[in-house]
Amino acid sequence: MPLILWATTYYVSPKGSNSNPGTKEKPWATPGYATKHISSGDTLVILEGEYVLSRYWEDMLTPPSGAAGKWTVIRGEGKVVLKGRNNLLAAVDLGGKRYIRIENLEITNYKGEPFREGITAWGPCSHIELRNLHIHHLDEMCVDLRDPSHLKILDSRIHHCGFGAIGGPAPAQGGWRDVLIKGCYLDYSGHYYQGGSGPSPYDRPDGFGIEPSEGPVEIADCLVEHNRGDGIDSKARKTYIHRTIVANNSCDGVKVWGGGSRVENVLIYGRGDGDPTPTPWASLVIDQVREAGARFEIVNVTIYDRDVAGNYPVYVGYDQAVSINVLFRNLIIFGGSDPVYIGPRVKFSMDHSDIYITGSSTQIIVGGKRFGPGEISRLGEGNISRDPMFLQPAWGREGDFHLRRQSPCIDAGTSQGAPSDDLEGGRRPWGKGVDMGAYEYGASSGKGKFPPFFWRRRKFH
Repeated sequence: MPLILWATTYYVSPKGSNSNPGTKEKPWATPGYATKHISSGDTLVILEGEYVLSRYWEDMLTPPSGAAGKWTVIRGEGKVVLKGRNNLLAAVDLGGKRYIRIENLEITNYKGEPFREGITAWGPCSHIELRNLHIHHLDEMCVDLRDPSHLKILDSRIHHCGFGAIGGPAPAQGGWRDVLIKGCYLDYSGHYYQGGSGPSPYDRPDGFGIEPSEGPVEIADCLVEHNRGDGIDSKARKTYIHRTIVANNSCDGVKVWGGGSRVENVLIYGRGDGDPTPTPWASLVIDQVREAGARFEIVNVTIYDRDVAGNYPVYVGYDQAVSINVLFRNLIIFGGSDPVYIGPRVKFSMDHSDIYITGSSTQIIVGGKRFGPGEISRLGEGNISRDPMFLQPAWGREGDFHLRRQSPCIDAGTSQGAPSDDLEGGRRPWGKGVDMGAYEYGASSGKGKFPPFFWRRRKFH
């Protein structure tokens, strides 16, 4: 029979000493030292205080792998802050590790000194859970993982990073697989660099951005805003984005590249983040798909893209080499000067959707054919081109995209293939039928399980 060892709980305190045994009464002094002296399946409790990390490897947290049913746990107790300096690579290195849970930590820089990353893993890692973390003001990526699988990032705020909030390099072994990112606030990437307000020297820092991956990747109940790159850029197959707000990012709002992806109950607005300079970006992009016949579903999504001229608010298959299948259902797209664009290699289906482009006689281009306001109904049942009547649209700041009582989008959707809730978790349908867009009128009052901008009001540590 295999030898079974009991897990032990160890402690670190700013008042401790690394010559101690690591007990609660006699804790160690530094988290990096502690993680190199615990065993698989142990728990390390980091007691309240600030810890300065400056030496490569010695000060970095490098916990041992756990096992199924016996996870290695690193947990902060009270307000625990890890502060990096001396251009340290990262606070935590999980390369090659498995079954590790990290929770209730703050990771940031020490007095503006160079500090590169929060959590890194350039070797495959699996069964990793990151919960209730506050990672901010770092020079490169806050969470930088290559080939993670069975990963959960939960209830965390990740912001003001030079290169991007969550992402990773090109994969070597399948990329991101079986990933859940839920209840997170990803914002202000690129607005900080080496002690200053930025912009950082990196091109288009995203809130979430990953290279081609097997998936699935699920992003739920998140707020992604004010990033100097894209809000969400996922090249993973089977990406599922739902009950999420993507607002006021400088470049693309949501970009999905992998087949089997679905965007549902999502609000996207504010492309350009208050800068009116014409750009090639769009609120929603489906393009450069490599898999012939790949399918994408965009359902009950609200898009507001009226304030930046110079590009399509939504484009699908603009530079597409293979044929793909795309469904739009129960959408609201409110644009300014340019129509929605659907490329010639797209097998496109749209129903019960409202496309309202105020500055163009063409509302949508499909395979080279232009459709005006009076022709959009020819593309599918229930399609209209009318002002959706939002409560308070905005650009570069917080807006309210619930529908007014007189909106033509109320009860104008279809329940076929639609979600049973809305962006805020309200029941759908609420009235006579399903509404178009991310919000269900009457069911969404800002008091659901995911009120808009809930994370802005939440206090982290």
